[in-house]
Amino acid sequence: MLLGAGGAVGLAAAGLLGWPLLPGRVKKQLGLAPEPAVPDAPEGVVRLETVFSSARGTDVQLFTAVPDGYGQGDGLPVVVVLHGASATASDFQPYGLPRFLTAAVDAGAPPFVLAGADGGVLQWEPQADGDNPQQMVLEELPRWLDERGFDADRRGVWGWSMGGYGALRLAQAAPGWASATAAFSPAVSDGDAVHADVELLRDQVLGIWCGTEDGFYPAVSDLVAALPTKPEQVSFGPGAHTRVYWNDHTLEAFAFLAGHLG
Repeated sequence: MLLGAGGAVGLAAAGLLGWPLLPGRVKKQLGLAPEPAVPDAPEGVVRLETVFSSARGTDVQLFTAVPDGYGQGDGLPVVVVLHGASATASDFQPYGLPRFLTAAVDAGAPPFVLAGADGGVLQWEPQADGDNPQQMVLEELPRWLDERGFDADRRGVWGWSMGGYGALRLAQAAPGWASATAAFSPAVSDGDAVHADVELLRDQVLGIWCGTEDGFYPAVSDLVAALPTKPEQVSFGPGAHTRVYWNDHTLEAFAFLAGHLG
């Protein structure tokens, strides 16, 4: 098979840098099929436990990850992770989040713990049947984390897709509960609850990322324009509603959040 100059350069670059380390946007520019990039960094202590959530009325999976080199994470602050509709807490380790955590700390971010629990496909909002993943996060999760030795009073929130929507709704429901909120490709729509309650985001520390090829981009762009306080960080650039895009920006989000955990 003959390769043009671009293809040859692409393969050479892939061989030189290592396929897993090439960001998805770089692979796309090289004409290579993008795959989610995960840092070549070690995991620290990672746990997936089953706990009972009274707020949800069911057992949920509780994920925690400590950066490599920080033992059990005693006294470390926490970034709460809200998953998207197609994920659960059991997906966080396969997605490489513990490795992103270590890579962020190795790059200079103050150390913190990642933690999250199953929220179902309920947009992280209270439901009419009493299932309330938002209450689980606000009231139960800090207690679970304190019991495990983490400093749950110092916390940020990060979510993608449905979890990005949920992170913004959490900020609206409990202003100041988190020191900073990062939303990736939040699944918002014009006229929804996030837009209707936008004034509740005044003076909150926000970071918002969304790919310009994402179907939610128009509504996310409208939301950013309507915010009463300008987000500390906004990133609109090439990318779709995919793990490739989210992985390409995860280290940025972790650095942003870590800087506000105090």
